[in-house]
Amino acid sequence: MRAAVVAAASLAMASGALLAAGPSQAAAGAAAPAAKTIAGSHPAWATPAGDAGSVPAGTEITGTVYLAGQDPAGLTAYATAVSDPASASYGQFLSPAQYQARFGATSAQIHAVTAWATGAGLKVVGSTEHAITVRGTDAAITKAFGTAIHQYRVGGQLRHAPARDVTVPASVSSAILGVNGLSSAGTRARPDSIRVDDTPGAAAKGTLVQKSGGTLPTTATCSDYWGQKSTTAGPAGYSKGATPFDQCSFYPSQLRKAYGITASGLTGKGATIAIVDAYGSSTMLADADQYAVNHGDKAFRNGQYTEHVDPSQWRDQDLCGGPEGWAPEEALDVEMAHGLAPDAKVVYVGADSCNDDDLLSAITTIVDQHLADVVSNSWGEIMHTTDNLDVSASEIAAYEQVFKQAAAEGIGIGFSAGDCGDSSPLAAATGANCQPDTARAQANWPDSDPWVTSVGGTALGIDSKSGSYGFETDMGTLRSNLSADGTSWVPAVPAPFYFGGGGGTSEDFAQPAYQRGSVPDSLSHTLMTGAHSRAAKRVTPDVSMVGDLYTSVLVGISDGADYSEGGYGGTSVSSPEFAAVQADALQARHHAIGFANPLLYAHPGQLRDVVDENAAQHARTPLSSIVDFGVINGSLTARLVAFGQDTSLNAVRGYDNATGLGTPTLSYLTGGRR
Repeated sequence: MRAAVVAAASLAMASGALLAAGPSQAAAGAAAPAAKTIAGSHPAWATPAGDAGSVPAGTEITGTVYLAGQDPAGLTAYATAVSDPASASYGQFLSPAQYQARFGATSAQIHAVTAWATGAGLKVVGSTEHAITVRGTDAAITKAFGTAIHQYRVGGQLRHAPARDVTVPASVSSAILGVNGLSSAGTRARPDSIRVDDTPGAAAKGTLVQKSGGTLPTTATCSDYWGQKSTTAGPAGYSKGATPFDQCSFYPSQLRKAYGITASGLTGKGATIAIVDAYGSSTMLADADQYAVNHGDKAFRNGQYTEHVDPSQWRDQDLCGGPEGWAPEEALDVEMAHGLAPDAKVVYVGADSCNDDDLLSAITTIVDQHLADVVSNSWGEIMHTTDNLDVSASEIAAYEQVFKQAAAEGIGIGFSAGDCGDSSPLAAATGANCQPDTARAQANWPDSDPWVTSVGGTALGIDSKSGSYGFETDMGTLRSNLSADGTSWVPAVPAPFYFGGGGGTSEDFAQPAYQRGSVPDSLSHTLMTGAHSRAAKRVTPDVSMVGDLYTSVLVGISDGADYSEGGYGGTSVSSPEFAAVQADALQARHHAIGFANPLLYAHPGQLRDVVDENAAQHARTPLSSIVDFGVINGSLTARLVAFGQDTSLNAVRGYDNATGLGTPTLSYLTGGRR
């Protein structure tokens, strides 16, 4: 499986001659088709020890057969060349119709796969130019794929899966990219954001110990800018002197000013941003309009916001948290996209579940119809789990095909990098938004794929009453609550990891060409486990923007209830922010940018290098803040937060695995013309 993944991720730069080669040339001299084994289709959790025999007679199994299309190697070459600023083919993007004619699955391929499936006794229950969904009994599955479906006892539950890796016959092997879904247990994505916890950390039963000159607020408080308010009251924390109160949650005009968008005069006019999440909020447009007006911005114009949502097709709501669980993420994404690019069109495409097949289908809808210039995805998952629910090679190949199609059509796709630092078991033990079944420290998926832009997070401080950019440090926080008697912090300082931007070296993907010379060998050749890799690997993130939970953004939401606003943090904030920046930059450049990574790495000087603020100031103690120091519902509450402590990830000069190349500047927005 891993060999297949690495091969799929290789990004050799294409020459003009290779670009000119058509499908017939690429296929010249190819060997006759042979039967193909689909690596990884028999999951690792389906062990002989747990084998409980065949599924009951009559049980119907559903699976997805992904289509390879025409000339996959040519697609890789074309997508690479049109995305590379150094290539003569840079920017020569295809329309969806041109893509389909040159690289998409042919009618003959679709017919051949359909005939093979139905000939084996399977029913075709869905068909697109990318995939064919089939359903049938164990007997039909066995005839089509060369293996029976067995039940397996795993953790006290029964799951079903192919008894061995499935195979497809020589007659259709060249038309099939992969097979997925024949197992009952698969991977599911989750939002990369959480709300700032506004419940009291502890009820003060005694009197708060105050230092000389310290004052205790009688209500919860926050600062309009970094350092505006501070206190010496309370137990000793990270700093010897006064500790600043946390900044109030940001709203879009503050972020536009801090990142140079206001100074640029850009609004994203002429660009379209797509947002992909699961399900859909019932009041998204009304909430976004009220949020914008509440903070001095304009509501969406008529037709500026559109949705592609079909509640009749929603499934697995209990497993995925349902629409109510995803509604805050949707509101966050739409409001940040609109807030930082107020004249760009925004289209929301809601997947029918949090399952990878449905999320991929949502992205495919955008790409096939060219609904947007840039796509933000604020969700993800880990690749390697303790229960062997790993991302499969077929899944990766199917996603990558659509990512390459997007690049060929001039559509940029971004993913949030996650909120669990290096995603290690140590981080997951105390992290607020971690996947608890992580097997080891690792880069996340899908943001680690070399064909997407991985967007990490920072903690942002704005400066003085002017609201100008103050500083950024890597998004990584330690958090303690005030003890019940008000005399200490719990956990004791230094606290364990609580929240941090994702990143790291992928063990699954080879280093893409655009990272050569920019990413230090010490990162690209060292896996997150500390093991040395002879071959250079993909490292994330690529860029970053503010997303720390305690330099949060305000989000407005009702979803059928009373409208309210609250602070949210996570790289889910960073991803739509960067998508909006891309929309602004597209307006300045007057043409599509497409897959942004080669351009980003070609001009690192247009990004602001973010370093650990503590190290930059040679501080012996972390940059810290007191959050909500005051009285809520009659109970004393306070949280002490340390910034820039992102597990094993470190923000250093140059490219790093905590903040990537850095954050956007006015120079990046305008293409270096100012």
